[in-house]
Amino acid sequence: MIDLYVYYKVREADAPSLAPRVRALQARVGVPAQLKRRPDVRDGLQTWMEIYPAVGDGFPARLDAAVREAGLEGLIEGERRAEIFTDLPTCA
Repeated sequence: MIDLYVYYKVREADAPSLAPRVRALQARVGVPAQLKRRPDVRDGLQTWMEIYPAVGDGFPARLDAAVREAGLEGLIEGERRAEIFTDLPTCA
């Protein structure tokens, strides 16, 4: 299992339109998810983060396909960047 973190920039004017679309996307992919943003705004842009904890290795590709189908690109400034994290092994 992996934890997937996806971050991107959103124009402040587009945030009210994008938020319900991202939440609908998260509901469609069928895994527990979080949507967060940085509290500050720089140059009219917010930074958003989608968090998908404990998903399978194939989930990032499934999410990418769902994002393309949802047509979010026009409301996002630049690209979506994904980072994968795994748990540290415990010491025996």
